[in-house]
Amino acid sequence: MKHAILLSAVPVDAAMKRYCRPGSFVVACDAGYRNSDCLGVHLNLIVGDFDSAPQPDTDSDTIVLPHVKDDTDTHYAAKWLLENGYTQVTMLGALGGARLEHTIANLSTGLFLAEHGVDVVLADTASEIHYLVPGKDLTLQRGEWQYLSVFPWDGKLIGVDIEGAYYSLHGAELVPDFPLGVSNEFVEPTVTLRCQAGHGIVVLTRAD
Repeated sequence: MKHAILLSAVPVDAAMKRYCRPGSFVVACDAGYRNSDCLGVHLNLIVGDFDSAPQPDTDSDTIVLPHVKDDTDTHYAAKWLLENGYTQVTMLGALGGARLEHTIANLSTGLFLAEHGVDVVLADTASEIHYLVPGKDLTLQRGEWQYLSVFPWDGKLIGVDIEGAYYSLHGAELVPDFPLGVSNEFVEPTVTLRCQAGHGIVVLTRAD
């Protein structure tokens, strides 16, 4: 399976190197190229309109985007990866930062990839975000995680099953205006989630 790392502009910690696999294709979105040194990765492609950082002098392939456009730099890069056959994408530098709307936009881009069959993860030092889509079981390893939260992302999340967590669900309905799925916990080595309709985000968090 083809794996790519998508670097956005929020500064990352060196601990995030654990997400960098040998042979992964690395795409930086605009100022995201600044994260490559910390992670020790070579950039295969840089995409951006370079409104948040100067265009770097580099031998990496570069796609310069117009300032006026519908896609964010990260969303354009995600579409490029999808068109080029990448089936696993890890998004780093996409959560947090000074502008909340960028995090929300990146969550939307992650959903776009998940809807098109890509296994996508957004990660920072404290958490990971996965997507729950209809007809596809999501199995997560306990590992270093303590908390597991599930939120509807685009309306009702219908027919939700959660197995292996402290609060199990079977055929439940989650709605955006009642956070029933927050702060569940692993009780088994793995948790499996599924849904019949809707889309959800699943947040894994380390202990406080």
